[in-house]
Amino acid sequence: MTTPSLSHPSIGTRIKSAGRTLSLAVLTIILCQCGGGGGKSAASPSTPTPPTTPTPTQPTVSISNGSATEGSALAFTVSLSASSSSSVTVKLSTANGTAVAPADYTAQSGVTVTIPAGSTSAAVNVPTVNDTTYEGNKTFTATISSPTNATLGTATGTGTIIDDEEPTSPPPPPPPPPPVPAGQDALVVDVSYVNRNSAAFTRFREWVDSGLTSTPYGYSAYDPAFMYLLVNDAKYCNRAVSLADAQVTEAEAAISAGGRPAISGDSYLEVGPMIADVAMTLHACPSFVDQAKRTRWSAYAEQAIWNVWHHNEATWGGKLFSWSGWSTDNPGNNYYYSFLEATMYWGLVVNSTTWLNDLRQNRLPPLRTYFAALPGGGSREGTGYGTAHMRLFAVYRVWRDSTGEDLANASPHATDSIFYWIHATVPTLDRFAPIGDQSRDREANLYDYQRRLMLEARKLTTNAQAYASSSWWLNNISVTNMTSAFNRRFDLLPAGSTGGPPTDLIYHATGVGHFFARTGWDRAAMWMSIVAGPYNESHAHQDQGSFSLYSNGWLAVTANIEAPSNGINQGTDVHNLVRFVNNGTVARQCESTSRASTLSVTPGTGGAFTATANLTPAFCDNNAVTSWTRQFTFGSRKLTVRDQFAITAGTTATFQVNTPVQPVLVNSREATAGRLRVRVLEPANATISSNFSSGKYIESGGGFRIDVSGGTTGYLVELSEVQ
Repeated sequence: MTTPSLSHPSIGTRIKSAGRTLSLAVLTIILCQCGGGGGKSAASPSTPTPPTTPTPTQPTVSISNGSATEGSALAFTVSLSASSSSSVTVKLSTANGTAVAPADYTAQSGVTVTIPAGSTSAAVNVPTVNDTTYEGNKTFTATISSPTNATLGTATGTGTIIDDEEPTSPPPPPPPPPPVPAGQDALVVDVSYVNRNSAAFTRFREWVDSGLTSTPYGYSAYDPAFMYLLVNDAKYCNRAVSLADAQVTEAEAAISAGGRPAISGDSYLEVGPMIADVAMTLHACPSFVDQAKRTRWSAYAEQAIWNVWHHNEATWGGKLFSWSGWSTDNPGNNYYYSFLEATMYWGLVVNSTTWLNDLRQNRLPPLRTYFAALPGGGSREGTGYGTAHMRLFAVYRVWRDSTGEDLANASPHATDSIFYWIHATVPTLDRFAPIGDQSRDREANLYDYQRRLMLEARKLTTNAQAYASSSWWLNNISVTNMTSAFNRRFDLLPAGSTGGPPTDLIYHATGVGHFFARTGWDRAAMWMSIVAGPYNESHAHQDQGSFSLYSNGWLAVTANIEAPSNGINQGTDVHNLVRFVNNGTVARQCESTSRASTLSVTPGTGGAFTATANLTPAFCDNNAVTSWTRQFTFGSRKLTVRDQFAITAGTTATFQVNTPVQPVLVNSREATAGRLRVRVLEPANATISSNFSSGKYIESGGGFRIDVSGGTTGYLVELSEVQ
């Protein structure tokens, strides 16, 4: 056989053909197999035949199956049966199954995967797409081909995208009600969601019945009126009418005596629920209310609402009773929700063109604008007064059911607030981040109000993930049903029974400037919060740059949870930040609508992150502090805080950590407080004070504080758990 004439490449080069690469060794094998007859090689007969070198056995290359929750990267592992002295490559391509690219994942085509020499595997991450619709788990395939330095084993792997939504999606919002003629009741109170066979219904009925002959604390006309809509028993309307009329009669007596009625107290704070009582009774029990009562009730309600929106000209009985007008122009304040509630309930039940137009033209537009600017949910008033959103969300529901106008989903705020409160809750699911005034409970224990807020938000959301995660939270927190009887009506809102926590371990509510992180969703996880953002509400604190740390109890937290001031000391003294003192005066942080602190976050894995806060804008002036940035590094159950600042002459800077447990000084640069360990890393001359419980800047009875002093340009402090 004639030997083919070939031009050999030099040793160490490769031949490229048809998109493939062949090594010289492979080429030599091919040439030897093409030799002449008799088993002789194609070399010259006069040339001795070299001894045959055994061809090394090549490893097998295979691909595994993979799975990931939607929105996460799905990893396929390409592996070898044994390591190789040469790198191994394959081409990888994906193909649709029930999962379809690009809606469910990012397709891959001819991607080169390299397993380096000496290694046995390499991972290929395929991005998947998170959505908000429950579709069940989906699959696609990944196939490897064209191996080099290996033979092909299992060539196809299946990738499973795990759906993280609750199977039962939130029900669609009700259709808009038909138009109601002027003057006729346009209020719609939906009771279709109430399970009359539930334990919650039994508890609520017991509460309503307890007030038929007496008036327990918190009992109002709304309760029996609502019960009448559920069971159509006249005794409930009789009681509702009696209570509503008593409210009006008492107001008339105060007015006749030359005074003003109780509804105007505390800047009309309770005008919402009080007018709602009257309106709800008129709505549920119209045949029980005679014309004389209608006339009196109307005069009372009309005057109260008019006074709210015309504070300088407010009158009762023709007598001027002007008031401050507090928060009539601030949709971020809890008073505003009460004002809306009164106007909305009354305007709808009498179908008042005046009040309904006033709402649509003057009151609701600024509300929409305000909450559209609060991505991430929550309240700038903090987590104490922020629970007033339970009333706001209830108002959203009444307006949607009565008009078809969906205020809740005009912006992401209501749905985002579901995630906000889940992340603001500590891992033991019994407390929450104590941000801002905590006037009801300084220790920030979960209560009915947080439960109601979540139930109201869940009833409004159209987001399946929020719907499912809210159900998980409601079924696992310490408050599994309303603890105060006067709140039992709100437990009629469905909590659901399925769902799990969010997949994210960090959450940044940029609109309010609150940040939360945790190492996991187990109860033993470490959790922390940071405040850095807008400071422009009266119930917010001078806590820009502060943090809290929790692990099976508070490690570092505002002194307000222990202080006799009942959770409303707003000064920098009680928060975990740097205290700047200029000639004996603490530098104050000031409310501002034109400047705000900022926080930029770089996420890691497992709840880890690095965040940098610019806190210079928080101060009233630069007499003491001309700049301050604070960097937080969190991970592996440890928090490191680096402060960098510039201060004026006569100013001192003290790094302070408030603790609920008496600290112990280990040495001049380390202290422990229960399970918290605080170590000073920089500067070299910084020391920890041995005075943990008294002094000019420590509130008496407000727990304990670790003070680090000596830094003139910054600090680096590490906080961890005592092992």
